[in-house]
Amino acid sequence: MAHGGSPEWNDAVLEAVKPLRTRHDIEVAFGMAEAASLQESVRRLEARNVRRIGVVRLFVSSESFVEQTEQILGLRPGAPATPAPAVVPGADPAISAGHGGHGSHGGHSMALYRVATQSSFALSAHGLLDADGMGAVLADRAIALSKAPAREDVLILGHGPGDDAENARWLAKLDARAAVVRARAPFRRVEVETLREDWPDKRVAAQARIRAFVKRATDEGGRALVIPFRIQGFGPYAQVLEGLDYVADHKGLIPHAEVIRWIEREIEALEAGPFRTVLPRG
Repeated sequence: MAHGGSPEWNDAVLEAVKPLRTRHDIEVAFGMAEAASLQESVRRLEARNVRRIGVVRLFVSSESFVEQTEQILGLRPGAPATPAPAVVPGADPAISAGHGGHGSHGGHSMALYRVATQSSFALSAHGLLDADGMGAVLADRAIALSKAPAREDVLILGHGPGDDAENARWLAKLDARAAVVRARAPFRRVEVETLREDWPDKRVAAQARIRAFVKRATDEGGRALVIPFRIQGFGPYAQVLEGLDYVADHKGLIPHAEVIRWIEREIEALEAGPFRTVLPRG
């Protein structure tokens, strides 16, 4: 499972899992716990006689979409049964199915329903924020951009949630990953922030702090290196930092070998089980 986005975003994820396909039977479901995408991935696997499906949740936070995913897979109550396909006259039935009459977000159907399945499932419990190896990704990105670390400030910038307690957990984990950056090069400062980009009331203050950090680096005769803690790309950060002097390569956590290694470790942990069967219908 991956959030999904632009064709470039999706292609980067597909490229990241490509080396693993020789050792594992893999399908990718894009969307934020999107029932239609998960149903299609399950269908494809079951057509190959798969009956135990390990779900690697390729999200920054381990807390993202857990309940919705369990409901869609029938591991937790709360989602209705699979709806009948909504056929739109003249439309491709494959596009109509699972999407008719439902809202969407970022191009993804937000329908919540239980997939039709004959399989049992195991869900991963970790996010990339939990992975020690992501510190090496951040350090590699920062060092590649660096020219004079003693005069450079590194800002590691993440999306962030709306809930304050959850955001505090994000920041603590980001700071733990940032420890590798501090250890690898003598940067003047290494700090972490979350933009909280989907919550306007929280975003205003976060954006002000982020811009102040970058401006201070320049005012003190140095420069800021901005490293995104995102699956892919730079997100909205170019707009947030418009008019300021900073350095970035606009790369997310992929492509990087550490992410591939993390995915495979998650797969191997899931293979050991236990796998849970879906709840009875009714």
